[in-house]
Amino acid sequence: MTDRLLPFDAPLERLKALHPKRIDLNLDRMLRVCAALSNPQDRLPPVVHVAGTNGKGSTLALLRAMAEAQGLRVHVYTSPHLVRFAERIRLAGTLISDETLADALDRIEKANGGEPLTFFEATTAAAFLAFSETPADLLLLETGLGGNLDATNIVARPKLALITPIDYDHKDFLGEELSQIAREKAGIFKRGVPAVSARQADEARAALERQALKLNVSLEFAGEGFDAWREGDRLVFQDEDALLDLSLPRLPGEHQIGNAAVAIKAARLLGWSPEAIDTGLRTAVWPGRLQALKAGPLFEALPARSDLWLDGGHNPHAARALRDFIDRMQARDAKPLYLICGLINTKDAGEFFGAFAGVEADFACVGFSSEAVIAPEVLALAAKAKGLKAFAAESPLQVIESLPAEPCRVLICGSLYLAGDVLAMSEATWPS
Repeated sequence: MTDRLLPFDAPLERLKALHPKRIDLNLDRMLRVCAALSNPQDRLPPVVHVAGTNGKGSTLALLRAMAEAQGLRVHVYTSPHLVRFAERIRLAGTLISDETLADALDRIEKANGGEPLTFFEATTAAAFLAFSETPADLLLLETGLGGNLDATNIVARPKLALITPIDYDHKDFLGEELSQIAREKAGIFKRGVPAVSARQADEARAALERQALKLNVSLEFAGEGFDAWREGDRLVFQDEDALLDLSLPRLPGEHQIGNAAVAIKAARLLGWSPEAIDTGLRTAVWPGRLQALKAGPLFEALPARSDLWLDGGHNPHAARALRDFIDRMQARDAKPLYLICGLINTKDAGEFFGAFAGVEADFACVGFSSEAVIAPEVLALAAKAKGLKAFAAESPLQVIESLPAEPCRVLICGSLYLAGDVLAMSEATWPS
């Protein structure tokens, strides 16, 4: 990790000061600044727009790998980043260069003229500007928060809309009820544009169906018009037109089969070949999500024959997926288990830890580089309240260095900030 200044650091810092709130859902500011730049959102390649609570990044990673196997040049916009801001923007297959990003941010700053603009709006506008000026065949576009008033939602007519699993998160902004959250996510639906959804709880599903009906959107749900499931060491996908025998996703975790189902259906609607779909399943990578770490100071400090995993899932739905992964791993190869956890104060620690009730493990609660971090001592109390064996610790390295000298399994989980700190410590290279 380096502390040298990058060309885009100064404009990023200035843009952060343009709005007092980190999150302020409103499309007016975004439309204004983009209009001053001749509306780059109207000069994009075909767009696949993705909203949901969990699985957006994994679904886009699968789609990107499939599209590139199809021979397409692909733009990708995701958030947040883990180590470096440039991870958010991929131009025609390559992470945006420092110089290109700095130039785009400078132009956004000048076009905005010092008016209020949130950080996410400014950086999304910069991404649209860069995308509009670099030839590509496809843009995979992830919402930042919600959908209806998300800065990405000024794209007037995407090619396809995808909804990943919807669950409780960001209640202060999206609502307390699952139907409210789903209605916000369904805000990316555009009249007549087809949509594909993962399996959803009844309440979320009904909200999606109501919005689709209003806009004449052809909406297909996993488990009905299409589905995917594991058969041994293979993935089977079926829709109304085909039955495909495919590779299992390279991305770990049974929940990735659901993400793969949505990605495969999208790929088929876009006309991609079964061979490209299979290659994408076998090659997709997505750092910080059930990632096996096999190098760096944390791995080197482990007892011999131990394994180390990193996951940035930070809400109840993600915690349940991690619990399932743990149960399957322990059933196959039981080892003493240690979870190193950290969360920010906008997350419900009790709901997160509730997913791990009954797990035989030690839970070490740590801090990380965010002003919003929950203090380790407070986080440990929340874990103990759910019946877990928990304690506060100084850092992941301190926890690992104190482990008994026997093979074990360590999972570092919770906040993406924590995941970013771990990857930076490991000097991990972002996939090219």
